[in-house]
Amino acid sequence: MDVVARHLAAIDRLRARDLPAGGAGHHTVELETGRPGTASDDFHALRDAVAQRLGARWGEAPPWGQLTLRLRLSRGERIPEPWSTLCLRTDELDVWRTGEAWLAVGVADRDEDDGVRLLATVTRTAPP
Repeated sequence: MDVVARHLAAIDRLRARDLPAGGAGHHTVELETGRPGTASDDFHALRDAVAQRLGARWGEAPPWGQLTLRLRLSRGERIPEPWSTLCLRTDELDVWRTGEAWLAVGVADRDEDDGVRLLATVTRTAPP
């Protein structure tokens, strides 16, 4: 199984999990993890490949930049989870509505002291 197929299978398992009752309800998993100092280019290419295959399932969606959410947070606006955490960890997300839930895939590479991560999140909470 190639790496993209492996990540798609992990996303399918994530979507099949029950979301926590009450509150927003969300799950986030690390699909791929790099060491501190790892270049993020390979992770962005992998995200693009995963997003292309997911786009074939649910329609193409342009990447959603996170700068506006970070600005809103800095001005004291309350941004619901998981979006507040994701906007601090990623610069952009690929987002789809999948039935009654939302799926987001992004590269967490904003913290230079932390390893790069390819993340997938499923949530009931619509993007703000």
